[in-house]
Amino acid sequence: MKRLHLIILAALFAFPPSLAAQSFGHITPLSPRRGAGGEAFTFWYWMYGAVSKAGIKADLQGMKDIGLGGCYLMPIRGTSDRPEYGGTANQLSPAFWDMVDYAFQQADSLGLDMGIHICDGFALAGGPWITPEESMQKVVWTDTVVSAAALKGLRLACPEAYQGYYEDIACYAIPLKKQGVGSGAVADAIPIAKETLSGDMTRDDKGAYRATTPGSILFDFGRVQLVRNLEIIPSGNNIQCQRMKVMASNDGVNFYLVKQLQPARQGWQTVGYSFTEAVKPALARYIRLDWTPEGTEPGAEDLDAAKWRPVMKMAGVRFGAVPKIGQWRGKAGFTWLVGPETTAEELPPTDCVSPEDIYRVILNGDKVTSLIPNIAARISHNVSLHGNKITPLTPTTHHLPPNTPLLIRRIGHTSTGQMNATAGDGKGLEVDKFSQAALQKLFDNWYGKFLARPHSSVVKYLHVDSWECGAQNWGAHFAEEFKVRRGYDLLPWLPVMTGMPVASAQRSEQVLRDVRLTVNDLVNEKFFKTLEQLAHSHGKLVSHESIAPTFVADGLEHYKYSDLPMGEFWLRSPTHDKPNDMLDAISGAHIYGKRIVQAEGFTEIRGVWDETPALLKPLLDRHFALGMNRLFFHVDAHNPWMNRQPGMTLDGIGLFFQRDNTWYREAKGLVDYANCCQRQLQRGVPVVDVAVFTGEEMPSRAFTPDRLVPVLPGLFGRERVESEAGRLANVGQPMEESPVGVHHSAGIVDLKDWINPLRGYQYDSMNKDALLHSARVENGRIVMPGGNSYRALVVPGPTKMNPSLDTLSAEVQDKLEALRKAGVAVIEEAWQGADLAPLGIERDVELPVGVAYAHRSVLGEEDIYFLSNQRAEPVSFTAGMRVSGSTGCVLYDAVADSYSPPVGLVEKDGRTEMQISLPAQGSVFVIFSRGDTERDVPLTLPLTGRVKTIAGTWNLEFEKNEAKIRTELPDDWTQYGDDAVKYYSGRAFYTNSFRWPNKSAGRVMLSVGEVRDIARVYVNGTDCGIAWTAPYEVDITRALKRGKNIVRIEVVNTWANALRGADCGKPPFEGIWTNAKYRMKGDRLLPAGLMGPVELRY
Repeated sequence: MKRLHLIILAALFAFPPSLAAQSFGHITPLSPRRGAGGEAFTFWYWMYGAVSKAGIKADLQGMKDIGLGGCYLMPIRGTSDRPEYGGTANQLSPAFWDMVDYAFQQADSLGLDMGIHICDGFALAGGPWITPEESMQKVVWTDTVVSAAALKGLRLACPEAYQGYYEDIACYAIPLKKQGVGSGAVADAIPIAKETLSGDMTRDDKGAYRATTPGSILFDFGRVQLVRNLEIIPSGNNIQCQRMKVMASNDGVNFYLVKQLQPARQGWQTVGYSFTEAVKPALARYIRLDWTPEGTEPGAEDLDAAKWRPVMKMAGVRFGAVPKIGQWRGKAGFTWLVGPETTAEELPPTDCVSPEDIYRVILNGDKVTSLIPNIAARISHNVSLHGNKITPLTPTTHHLPPNTPLLIRRIGHTSTGQMNATAGDGKGLEVDKFSQAALQKLFDNWYGKFLARPHSSVVKYLHVDSWECGAQNWGAHFAEEFKVRRGYDLLPWLPVMTGMPVASAQRSEQVLRDVRLTVNDLVNEKFFKTLEQLAHSHGKLVSHESIAPTFVADGLEHYKYSDLPMGEFWLRSPTHDKPNDMLDAISGAHIYGKRIVQAEGFTEIRGVWDETPALLKPLLDRHFALGMNRLFFHVDAHNPWMNRQPGMTLDGIGLFFQRDNTWYREAKGLVDYANCCQRQLQRGVPVVDVAVFTGEEMPSRAFTPDRLVPVLPGLFGRERVESEAGRLANVGQPMEESPVGVHHSAGIVDLKDWINPLRGYQYDSMNKDALLHSARVENGRIVMPGGNSYRALVVPGPTKMNPSLDTLSAEVQDKLEALRKAGVAVIEEAWQGADLAPLGIERDVELPVGVAYAHRSVLGEEDIYFLSNQRAEPVSFTAGMRVSGSTGCVLYDAVADSYSPPVGLVEKDGRTEMQISLPAQGSVFVIFSRGDTERDVPLTLPLTGRVKTIAGTWNLEFEKNEAKIRTELPDDWTQYGDDAVKYYSGRAFYTNSFRWPNKSAGRVMLSVGEVRDIARVYVNGTDCGIAWTAPYEVDITRALKRGKNIVRIEVVNTWANALRGADCGKPPFEGIWTNAKYRMKGDRLLPAGLMGPVELRY
């Protein structure tokens, strides 16, 4: 038997059931005190310019009192947006800076750290200083059809020009015969002579097609037409119109399948874009579009519109005879989208424009001056490229037969018009994400101004929050950057960015992929890297959230330039939850060697004021198990009024984590717990066995576990494989309501359904950049910066986010071969085995279903396992861990901040087993020591099992009114007839007494039993702690005295009941007001009070 087992046995038998000190190896005791980023933070929003110094002081003192390390300050919207709130602190005004100065001074005096967002509002990086030419850019164009004879001297219409700003890139002429159509068809859709609706298909009052059950639209062209593509124009955010079946016929009776449409993967900011579907060319007079809700995917972050009730809504459809690249808008970087490549069958080479048939049009302003062949333009000295303008030097006119019909496509760029929409007086255009100079200007005019204020030393962080500004696909030097990075000139191929196929489908797709790769390079190097340099030059750290699924980029790579990667997760809001955001941040941090992984946590799309710390804990623990180790509560909305409660909110969105929430003071229990967990989880490096390659598509993201089921079916197990097939089949499209009033697909991916998905193994996602440039091999492991390492690399085939690229590039293949030769296990086929033991990789843990885990290694010192019971009932089990040869082991309870010895510990076959008992939604750290240095750790030993109930009558008083009651337990004050009690929300005080025979050396716990919702316990005037989660007990040993003891239990419930009372004209006290309008469903009241039994356990 190993030494650690002998030590534990000695401890159990040699010491009384009290606090004991025993050497258990190199165990580092940690407490909820400040230090080194271990504290939780909060977002602090100043809403509508309604800010007061009294409110600032109270807010910051509240943060300090509950144990937060600080906040990220963001002013949201302006005084004119909601003038009824009486705000006067418009952003950038003297009144605003006065409030900022006061906030900095107060934070400084309290020892709180602060972060400032890159711009006004929370999305994303813009301001009034940014001119249209300094803003995000997009490609725009106009088409003109003329004969060659009419070309010279022709004045071309200017493409879209945001606020009058437009710059030419290049202009092209293509003989229409090269497109295989006549001159009249190039700009027009195939005319429809008649349409017929059948089944449930109708048109609404706006002319949009609509159906909720199967229906069809029959289009009659009047004669046979050649259909090469169709353009679907959704009505709103709708996926159903993108999944119709396209049928063709020449007689209107006998139809054949042209294509079953499959929606491209798309984010939530694709709204407003139409979708071009290339089809195998079909000669037909009739096209029928059939729709049924059956087969609908239940929705995910990369298929956002599928989250909602399956209703087909389509504003229109255009059938095209002119060849186009399928889903070209997304592929050209206009919006975040991933679709399969257009095939040669859908777009034969004969339907593609040959580069030799494209002519470059030389312009003088809007006027055509000459024409040269496109190939010649690529190498000719007749043109030079200055910035993004084609400037003729010695133009020559290329002669075409005068009757040749030409399509003139004038291509340029203008601003996308995106603004930092949640700003107030700091609102303006979003900065060009490819311009370092424009970013410097934004930085100086916003963040730099904060750094110039008194007490600005409290500002430690520069934060970039929610990416809600869409995408951009051009910039002032994009063409030059493209040539340097991709090795060829983009301009001869530029028409592909407008959907025109050039050379072949394959070549067109490659050019568009290269465009997206260049977009990714530039946003990382010109925006994120520059931002990091600017922040570091001022001694600040950079924090930023996910870039996907809105900007066309690698969802992991930008975290290379973040000191503090951040994701976000939501509470009871499946339609808005961001599991992929969290996994992007976690994997991004791990592969780029970042120690801290932050999370914006607990946002609720419709908060109803029934939230409690106990409700939050399992969600928090789940994300600790995923790899998050620094929590940001979202959100503390500044309440400028001292006499209105619960006060200001983010218009009802978010967790109402603010000083006037009833249980804010009691949230110290939750905050202390989070801080204790974070200090453990920020130590060492994560132990993750498997890395999964994200592929070479762009954009790309980390894998959510559901996407790995086809890749690692054996690790998931047959039951999971079958359940996932059922979820995706989505038979009957079951719906749920969560939160109140929000109806959505029941099958949306929710990580609560994916606890420990690989059954004892953890995985990260690894992108191409990290694989090629950061990964090295040591002792058969892939080692990353910071020390994270992997024992196996999984290389999936085509996936939903990588649908076409089943052939890896030469550089990736070379890297994989080098990894194999160095001893790394590379998995390229679906893994059927139940574990990875054939590769020499045993399971890291053996745990029952519903228990999540994380494992961190403090090299040479400790192995730290975090175990979380995600179930609502207690659980006892044997835990097995891949640890051997340790010199000590303790269990750490972060709720109580106490250590205890393990039970039933046995080491065998290279693993360690022990008995673990966890309360409902409870958690524990199992800490193994490997070092030779021994430290004394105070151990909390088991109780004797004796119980004493505190019986009798309790005196009950209410803090906010004069109600006083004598009551027996259980007590639910909503059952009283007095409205001031029935609807009461806040603190109430239960007082009683009990006798204790002697001052025992043993430990005594007070259990409050059932309480709604939180209890703070005082014994003889001593604060013994907060019972906020199961098992709802506190240690009262130090407060006990012989004889009579006075117990006072402060019970606090949520705001839900008082708001219900105020809404129906029965407020339990004065001053109730909030701008959060959502309430619980129905008219019920939530139980409130001390139900008990209150017991002494010793």
